[in-house]
This record gives sequence, structure tokens and C-alpha cells, in this order.
Amino acid sequence: MRKRRAERRPLSPDPKFNDILVSRFINSIMLHGKKTTAQNILYSAMDEIEKRTGQNGYEVFRKALFNAQPVIEVRARRVGGATYQVPSEVRPERRTALSIRWLLNSARSRGDKTMARKLATELIAASNNEGGAIKKKDDVHRMAESNKAFAHFKW
Repeated sequence: MRKRRAERRPLSPDPKFNDILVSRFINSIMLHGKKTTAQNILYSAMDEIEKRTGQNGYEVFRKALFNAQPVIEVRARRVGGATYQVPSEVRPERRTALSIRWLLNSARSRGDKTMARKLATELIAASNNEGGAIKKKDDVHRMAESNKAFAHFKW
């Protein structure tokens, strides 16, 4: 390998909760470099959560993110002309990235008025172990479970 691996740049925590995880989530919401809009979406979604459930919006957000994290996933591995789906553990960094991606994708595909409301509904659902992101996680776990026979192809 000629080039070395890219260094991870440190991420500054968000202004309201002083949390790097929230900052990562905001960056994932952001489209076309509109960070303020992304912040407004997340913060108003958290306010909506507090209004609807009576719980702390930040706590519901953390719980939803944790519930949507996959423990195991399948990876394609070629062995002698055949491609096997080999189950492997997910690194913590990737776990968070996948749960953020799944939460946002299922929130975007919801049929609510505003993105903030869609996100609030999805976060509430995920914190109760239901909704699109949790379904995606369960599908990934089910795939890994059904391909457990190929676990010896790990590399």
C-alpha cells in the first residue's frame, strides 16, 4: 500500500448539548452544507419528543441511537469462485454510523409534514424498539444468524 490511512479529524461538540454524537447526527442530517438548518431540525425534533412523551428529548435520542446499533453484520467473501455471506462483528465506530444512517433513512421515508416531525416520530419509535431503523437492524441480525454456517470463513 502506497498511501497511509486518512487521519480522523476531531469533531467539535454541538453547541446545545455539548455532545459529539449529536454533532455527528447533525452532520448526517445536513444537506448542501446547511448546518444551521440541520441543527434546527434536530433541536425541534427533540422539543417535539419532549412535548409528546414527557421524557427528556436528549435521553430518548441516545436510547434510540443505542437501540438501532447492530452487533453483527454479514460481509461478502469470495472463496474459490463462490461468494459467501460471512457474519462478522461490527466495529463500534461503524455501529454508530449505521444506526445514524438507518434512523435518518427511515425518518425520511416516513409520511409526516416536516422533517423534524418525521425524525421525532422515528426516534420515539426506535427508543421503544420499533420503527424502520429497528426493523433494518433486525433484518441484518437475521441475515447474520442464517449465515452462521459460514462463520469459519472469517478473515
